[in-house]
Amino acid sequence: MERDLAAFGPMSAVVVVRNGWVVEVTLNAEAADAGVTVGPIADLDDGADHLGAALDVPVDLFGHLNRAFGPEPVAVVVPDGVRLEDPVVVVALTDADDAAVFSRVIIRIGDDAAATVVELHTSTEVGSLVVPVLEATVGSHGYLRHAVVQEMGPRVWQLAHQAFRVDQSGTVETFAVALGGDYARTRVDCRLAGRGAEGRLAAAYYGEDDQMLDFRTFQDHAAPDTTSELTFKGAVDGSSRSVYTGLIRVRPEAVRTSAHQTNRNVKLSSNAWAKSVPNLEIETDDVVCSHASTVSPVDEDQRFFLESRGIPTGVAERLLLEGFFADVAAAAPHPAVSETLREALAERLDRRTAGEKNAS
Repeated sequence: MERDLAAFGPMSAVVVVRNGWVVEVTLNAEAADAGVTVGPIADLDDGADHLGAALDVPVDLFGHLNRAFGPEPVAVVVPDGVRLEDPVVVVALTDADDAAVFSRVIIRIGDDAAATVVELHTSTEVGSLVVPVLEATVGSHGYLRHAVVQEMGPRVWQLAHQAFRVDQSGTVETFAVALGGDYARTRVDCRLAGRGAEGRLAAAYYGEDDQMLDFRTFQDHAAPDTTSELTFKGAVDGSSRSVYTGLIRVRPEAVRTSAHQTNRNVKLSSNAWAKSVPNLEIETDDVVCSHASTVSPVDEDQRFFLESRGIPTGVAERLLLEGFFADVAAAAPHPAVSETLREALAERLDRRTAGEKNAS
């Protein structure tokens, strides 16, 4: 863990959550002097006011279970006008076997404030159910860059929910890396509640063996002149599966909305399976909206082009996959997150190459 955190360089704060309980909080002096609060929500005088600010009612049974059994929500509160240069890093570790773990992170970015928050979700070789919930609110002219790196063990089931609410002229950038878990589901709700609010959502995922990676996104435009852009890219290998279901909703009052949704998938094995279901629900005119999705193997023409120049097939596919993920990796809110994605992809591609050699 220390090696992973060292890659972030200077950090405004570090929180370690073990099996849902906060075990360590470090806040640097500069952030503390600026009035930033990081730690258990029970330590805040107004902690109850932050609960439900972005998610007033749980959307499913697992959300209700998190609210009922989550032991110690973590709060990250950045006051009005404060702009943090260094990231806040939250490490969520699960090492309890045969357990149900309910963690919750609550982020509040004040008016004209800015911060980068990175969550690292990891586990040991346990077989547990992990149900993390994130609530994030961004004030007027605020800016939140958020990332979650999911590297759970191969026997973990994770059912995650992220809810973002963005007020007038605020911006949220979300980034997700999904690599681990047996079954891993992530639901992202991005509600653009104020005029001129923006939401940019990106994700990269790679399935191996019998993994199931499930993504559900909701781009909810509830005010005029709002903008959202979503790009999710994934690869499935072995007998793994992925499902993407996305909805752009434009409410009657959300005139002059611009909303776009793109999901691209690469099948690396004949036994792998991917499904993409984009949707639009538009209740007004004067909007610009689009959605696109693809599920396909590695492009044969591109691979042949590289092979014709003496590049072996395995190396050609690797180069094409690295290029496929390059634009998503560039959207990461911190270089350490981008590097984590690149290293994880390299490890999986190395295993793929070694497996092909053994099979031959």
